[in-house]
Amino acid sequence: MTDTGVGTLDRAVAVLDAVDRGARSHTHVVAATGLSRTTAHRLMKALEAHGFIVFQGGYGYRLGPRLLQLGARSLQEISLRVIGHTALERLAAVTGESAQLYVAGTYGERVCIDSVQSSSELRTIVPIGSRLPINAGSAGKVFLAWFPDVITEELIELGEAPTEATPTGDRLRRQLTTARRVGWASSAGERQIGVGSVSAPVLGSLGELLAVVSISGPTTRVSRIGAKRHAPAVMTAARDIERALGVSA
Repeated sequence: MTDTGVGTLDRAVAVLDAVDRGARSHTHVVAATGLSRTTAHRLMKALEAHGFIVFQGGYGYRLGPRLLQLGARSLQEISLRVIGHTALERLAAVTGESAQLYVAGTYGERVCIDSVQSSSELRTIVPIGSRLPINAGSAGKVFLAWFPDVITEELIELGEAPTEATPTGDRLRRQLTTARRVGWASSAGERQIGVGSVSAPVLGSLGELLAVVSISGPTTRVSRIGAKRHAPAVMTAARDIERALGVSA
């Protein structure tokens, strides 16, 4: 546990770190942090009251929406959106489709923090600030493929299918495995009928997921076949953002 001289804060952060690493119960947190049962209980109740952790029946404790909101807002307000915009403009120009940058929002959602619209008259529009389901669409698949397994499994089990084309259960799990193997994901009519998309992850130095880059357009252009044609450009945009962020290869 890091010692900054501010004991209560250090202990609270230790609890958050323990939950982030998979501690799902009070007993697990005590074992992971070395805190007394009384101290751990007091801190966990305070963190839960502020929305930093939440308890879900049948699963246990997990990081709460307050952290996700703060993280998404931080990324939106500082470097990621500014640094990523040039790559999005280039991606939209190369593919002819609208380009977006997403981060994880509150549990079960992704947030569009930047968007560059296609110059085509027939195009898709995702306004900045849009909150979309994380279990549908190619960007959602990338989030699920790179999230920790326990979070992914919970979201798969809780997720609903917005269209008949939305993969669920084992079919979705197979697609996530493929996405991790090839480095990108696609969808056609899975979040919204008539809309196709291709997405790739923006990763940090330790392989952690920072954001997701996407293009989207009508399925007449962004179909399963079209996705394969656009995937290299989407992955290039993701790598360009990583380099701009100073992520070492």
